[in-house]
Parts: sequence; structure tokens; C-alpha cells
Amino acid sequence: MSLNSVNVMGNLTRDPELKYTTSGKSICNISIANNRVYSKGGEKVTETSYFDVEVWGVVGENCAKYLAKGSGVIVEGRLKQDRWEKDGKTQSRVRISANNIHFLPKRDGGAGQSSGAQQPAAAAYAATTAEKKPQDSVAWDE
Repeated sequence: MSLNSVNVMGNLTRDPELKYTTSGKSICNISIANNRVYSKGGEKVTETSYFDVEVWGVVGENCAKYLAKGSGVIVEGRLKQDRWEKDGKTQSRVRISANNIHFLPKRDGGAGQSSGAQQPAAAAYAATTAEKKPQDSVAWDE
């Protein structure tokens, strides 16, 4: 038996990058930063981790359409390890393969606010995705 499940909340470090496979399937790549704050010797310390995320299908297309650098998200997915040979040495990297992305509300002004793209109302979105498979759904937090 094995378990591979990840939930991470953070902000996009750059704009989403939407691509298509040769068979026409869409994939969106995003990168998020996650902060961990803790006390060390009475001082507040912030530790930042960065995660690469791949998002397939209509969920990825919605990420590319509605998210921008600084947008807040919650990513639900699994860890995926890619391996390849380079100069006779095995290389690898681990990234998150997302099953679901929750868009977080935009901050009022200040740094980290997304660009002018507006999120659709949840009801309007639900009507357009009623026949999508569960792994292609996006939860809209308002």
C-alpha cells in the first residue's frame, strides 16, 4: 500500500505558462512560493520553499486564464518524479502534479496582487463545467 498526496498553499512566483502536447492536450506550468514562519531564539524566522506544479486539461487552462504572478492558490495533488540522462548521469526532479487548484481571493492593493484578470462567479463557472470529469474541476473561493 502507498499514499502520495500533497496540499500546499502559496502564491505564484511568475505568470502561468500554458502549452499543448502534440496530441493537443493542454498543460499549464506554475511555480508557487510557500512560507513557513517559526520562532528561533525568540526571533521570528521565515523559511520560503518553492514548488513547481503541472496542471492538466481545463483546470490548467483556467489557471492560465485567471491567475497571474502573486495570485494565491491552494494546490491539491501528488508528487511526481521525472528522471532523465544527461552527460551520462541520471538527473531527476520532483514536482507536484495537481488534481485540483483552489483560487484564493485577491488581496486589497499592495504587493502580490494579481493583474486585472477577474475570476468568474462560482455559479457561472459551475454551469460551464457541469459535464467535466471530477479531476477537471476547479473550486472557486470567493
